[in-house]
Amino acid sequence: MADKTVAILGATGVVGTQMIQCLEERNFPVGKLVPLASARSVGKTVSFNGEDVPVVEATPEAFEGADIVLGAAGDATAKALLPEAAKRGAVCVDNSHAFRLEPDVPLVIPEINAADIANHPRNIIANPNCATIIGLVPTWPLHKLAGLRRLIVSTYHVANGGEMGDTSPFAYQLAANLIPQIGSFKDEGYTSEEWKMQNEGRKIMHLPEVRVNCTCVRVPVMRSHSESITAEFDRPISPVEAREALAAAPGVKVVDDPANLRYPMPLDTSDQDLVYVGRIRRDLSAPDGVNSLTFWCCGDQIRKGAATNAVQIAEYLL
Repeated sequence: MADKTVAILGATGVVGTQMIQCLEERNFPVGKLVPLASARSVGKTVSFNGEDVPVVEATPEAFEGADIVLGAAGDATAKALLPEAAKRGAVCVDNSHAFRLEPDVPLVIPEINAADIANHPRNIIANPNCATIIGLVPTWPLHKLAGLRRLIVSTYHVANGGEMGDTSPFAYQLAANLIPQIGSFKDEGYTSEEWKMQNEGRKIMHLPEVRVNCTCVRVPVMRSHSESITAEFDRPISPVEAREALAAAPGVKVVDDPANLRYPMPLDTSDQDLVYVGRIRRDLSAPDGVNSLTFWCCGDQIRKGAATNAVQIAEYLL
């Protein structure tokens, strides 16, 4: 397999740095790495395979010769620069929100809809929101088993680099507190983050009618998002069947032994790529009692929720 020229847009940020680490770990065939960032980062270097690689200013011309671009920049930068990279022949895998809901841009979690990667007419493929990825990786195998109709989700988002005692990244102090707002408030009193689970989930799973009720909460934890999910299905599904399906599913690790106090937690799921699932149980509030399950999952929002998912998509492009 021929080595590729891979550019990282936003290479000095948290997700960009993790993308470079994932490329190393997964032995991606990088012939040349081009780390791109703003002008103020020029003069810095990033480490890749034991070498210090100089950071290049992110301009349209900087994408010349790139085969694959991994985007780890904000929406405005992505909108301005990734079409320029695509125009020059690179295929871009973008972690921003800029292109996710565009009809001609595939939105991909490889464990769910890898087949969509092949059809990228604009040379752009979108990486979903981190909480969407962490919640859907374990939901998808259950959908294949019983047909998903509805999700009720509460997410427990980590601080994402913000200081817990400092109110500047958040509306309020996060230490010793919970903040039930992530993003700005939109239609029906839901936040932008809460709408992502519904809108992105429908597109990824090709389930335009699935209904999602989501509440996103910022919690004083430094790494790995957690989610409580109740899923309603077309057909009966038992906790035993669900555990068996999840144990066989890619990207999932079942940790579900309440008798021995074993269940997923952020401390155990940080700095790795699986979504841990546990607390799998019948939904006692369901009218029929058998078509609905509740479970708990945790996953690293920087790795599987962002960088690793993007690198996995790039692997399919090979």
